Amino acid sequence: MRLKRGWPLLLLIAILIGLPILEVWILVRVAEQIGIWPTLATLVIHAVGGVLLMQHEGRRAWQALTNAYTTGKVPTGHLADAALILLGGTLLILPGYLTDVIGFLFLFRWTRPLARKMIAFFIARRNKGTPAPRRWSGPGDSYTKPLKPPGNGAPKRAGEPTVIPGEVEPSPENGRSS
Repeated sequence: MRLKRGWPLLLLIAILIGLPILEVWILVRVAEQIGIWPTLATLVIHAVGGVLLMQHEGRRAWQALTNAYTTGKVPTGHLADAALILLGGTLLILPGYLTDVIGFLFLFRWTRPLARKMIAFFIARRNKGTPAPRRWSGPGDSYTKPLKPPGNGAPKRAGEPTVIPGEVEPSPENGRSS
């Protein structure tokens, strides 16, 4: 799976490997400072609080989505909020303090616009140099090939008829050309 210049795939691999290692390191440091039982208690409190907050904010987001649909508005911001609420709740359920901070950033309604702007900034920055998609020009052509003008490549003048080269074959039913 190769994405644009390989960076997103490398970043994903680094996150999948590095984040658990960093979370375990942070958990060990916190447990050394406050003890194992208080550390486990904070993790359980974060997970339960995250589930409750996700349910509450999820209901609010669902009501906002249904209100937008009934009034005929385009619910782009509401859809982004719903996705951030789901992701934030999932991050809070995972054990670890770093994922909890990011999860709360996505779940609280006063920090969610900041998270949405940050994500939009990174997506816009990533797509800045991406060329527009090319048109599909016909059977056998791929999206990656540039479009070629028909015929010998010379541009067609206004008013000239379109000539399609080909052969006429007789119809097998009556022997006439079709």
